[in-house]
Amino acid sequence: MTAAFLDITGASKSFGSATVLDGVDLAVGQAEFISLLGPSGCGKTTLLRIVAGLMTPDTGKVVLDGEEITRRPPHRRDIGVVFQNYALFPHLTVAENVAFGLKARGAPKDTIAPTVSRFLSLVQMSAFADRSIKALSGGQQQRVAVARALAVGPKLLLLDEPFSALDRKLREAMQIDLRRILREVGTTAIFVTHDQDEALTMSDRIAVMYRGRIEQLDTPAEIYHRPTTPFALDFVGLSSRLPGTVVSEDQGTVAVETPAGTVRAPGNFIPGSKVLVGVRPERIMLGGSGENVIQAKLTDAVFQGARVQLHFEAPEGGRLMVEAHEAPAGLAPGSTLSLGWREADTLLYPAPAEEAAA
Repeated sequence: MTAAFLDITGASKSFGSATVLDGVDLAVGQAEFISLLGPSGCGKTTLLRIVAGLMTPDTGKVVLDGEEITRRPPHRRDIGVVFQNYALFPHLTVAENVAFGLKARGAPKDTIAPTVSRFLSLVQMSAFADRSIKALSGGQQQRVAVARALAVGPKLLLLDEPFSALDRKLREAMQIDLRRILREVGTTAIFVTHDQDEALTMSDRIAVMYRGRIEQLDTPAEIYHRPTTPFALDFVGLSSRLPGTVVSEDQGTVAVETPAGTVRAPGNFIPGSKVLVGVRPERIMLGGSGENVIQAKLTDAVFQGARVQLHFEAPEGGRLMVEAHEAPAGLAPGSTLSLGWREADTLLYPAPAEEAAA
């Protein structure tokens, strides 16, 4: 990536004795879409508010397009924000809402109507230009909020969980629409969400946040297939996981003794190391094909439309599940099956502190 368009360095924020952000660094390229993904309380919204100018960091700085804006007031940052509640004006029409920011910034009068028309067309709301905001559905209001934020031509667009109030089908449709709109306009965007599917669908890169820090910053594919920490493994997607102890190491491959049997994985751990073995459930094959094969007893089969999720007995602290296109005929809880997967699909981490101490 070339020089960052948005560069956040050493951003920290505490409230009393609680540290919400702990020295966060984040570089965002121009026209890039970054999602801040993590559980409630991880610091993602605090980081967004610092970029927006709604909060001042205790330490660190924010640079946008080569200019430091750390302590610049919000109205002088050239940043658009779409909030969870959209913050639209109920007494104005759709077109008047979109025009509001243009008028506030002193845009030439003869440019306002064409700009409003362009952005309403972009969000497929042209037919609703004269309608009251109060007469719109939640999805329609969300589109108007995006049009209003983009109409002023901000250098950066910030979105704080704007789809959280929408039903699943509408939310999924809006995700695709927003991705299309931002690419067409070429706007740099940061999107806050706790929904992993949303982040995977929309983002160029995802910053997985936990306890005020970025655990991993990478493309959706890398974060899903190669999570670098146990938290990223658990938070993004489903996973099977087993505690274990390394019994041997040979040229970048280790053998790990787990309660379900010995498995092999890429890695460099000395024998005796406590580790966590992870594998994505769709990588596990019924019937035991692959370098790693274990036996497990089925506890439940959950039908999920295009796939079936199979759950197996696992040792304490472990989890075993398989995602298959369909369950074998006659399969019932209590059946013992062979589960197999490739050595290359095995993920390996130092055991979390609480498990290593057990």
